[in-house]
Amino acid sequence: MDTKDYADAMLAQMLALARKQFGNAIKGFWFYDGDPCPGCGFPIDVVRYKGQDALSLNTFIYRPRGMLIGYFLCSLCAQQILSAAERNPGVQISLHGVIERNLITAYQRHLASQAA
Repeated sequence: MDTKDYADAMLAQMLALARKQFGNAIKGFWFYDGDPCPGCGFPIDVVRYKGQDALSLNTFIYRPRGMLIGYFLCSLCAQQILSAAERNPGVQISLHGVIERNLITAYQRHLASQAA
């Protein structure tokens, strides 16, 4: 299974969990498979997590469209978010807003390209 297939399978599981928690508010999912990182613009790379190489697969709900958007983060952004979460669990940092704005822009470009 390649990275894209694995990400799609994981995102399908995340979609099922989101639908269980949020019900009909979740209409579907879309995966941002762009490189660079939606947080900083650097290339996506592996993250060292608990002594192993990992990819930082994340989701966010774009509420106006009811879309669960999946995405990877680079190791720098992933570490920044993980460190902030350890200090203040459940509190978003400004990087979250940057990521969400970039993903919304990418999703809107995707929708526009589908309409053409």
